[in-house]
Amino acid sequence: MSTCVDEVAFWMRSNRLQLNTSKTEVLWCATNRRQHQIPHEPTRVGNDTVQSASSVRDLGIYLDSEASMKTHVSKTVSCCFNVLRQIRSIRRSVTRPVLQSLVVSLVSSRLDYGNATLAGLPGHELNRLQSVLNAAARLIFSGKKHDHVTPLLRDLHWLRVQQRIEYKIAVLVYQCLHGLAPAYMSSQLQSVKDLPSRQRLRSSSSHFLLVPTSRLSTVGDRAFPVAAARVWNTLSQGVISASSLPAFKRRLKTELFLRSFPEVAPTASD
Repeated sequence: MSTCVDEVAFWMRSNRLQLNTSKTEVLWCATNRRQHQIPHEPTRVGNDTVQSASSVRDLGIYLDSEASMKTHVSKTVSCCFNVLRQIRSIRRSVTRPVLQSLVVSLVSSRLDYGNATLAGLPGHELNRLQSVLNAAARLIFSGKKHDHVTPLLRDLHWLRVQQRIEYKIAVLVYQCLHGLAPAYMSSQLQSVKDLPSRQRLRSSSSHFLLVPTSRLSTVGDRAFPVAAARVWNTLSQGVISASSLPAFKRRLKTELFLRSFPEVAPTASD
């Protein structure tokens, strides 16, 4: 750990940067079993002292020391329900289309922001986020707390939280494969047909991506190369063969909508 801190201090001196200790925090990450090994005392960076934190915020995403995203989920759920309470107070003064626009712009957008980082979270964490969507749908249709929410979500044509995450990841993969994403992301994905050992096999003609081996299901399986390949490999040929990003998004939305609501006929529009 001290080596890493020394490298940070050296890099800052080399780039003529000064550390602002009042706005800087140190986050040590480790698995749940190794949390007791994480230092909690202030860390020396050069001649400065920086406080350690159990969670930090970076570009609106809350990262915790366990990489479990529990803090981000809790903050997001709390913020969204607070906004829903404020919207509820004016629902009798606006029309339903206006009410829906407010919910989409102030609540759904918060749920979707950075949700690709939520890939692989356990079901109970996703259920907390899903409860926000359920409450938002009931608010729009003036439903009661115990009303069945599936018909409401279907009428709004909203994907469930799990499918919303898959949608975001699939779009990122499509951009990576078509040169629309940064190189540092595209370089992490590898097609099965590009592997020398697979060129004589039937899989060489498939659209599958290689799923890298990971050590920890709680962290490694949620890494972008692993989660992205798994999501992409579940898509149908009709979706991934789209010739443009808008067409891909339309087909992807339809396929994921049918996964969210399998009782809907295949002719459902997107």
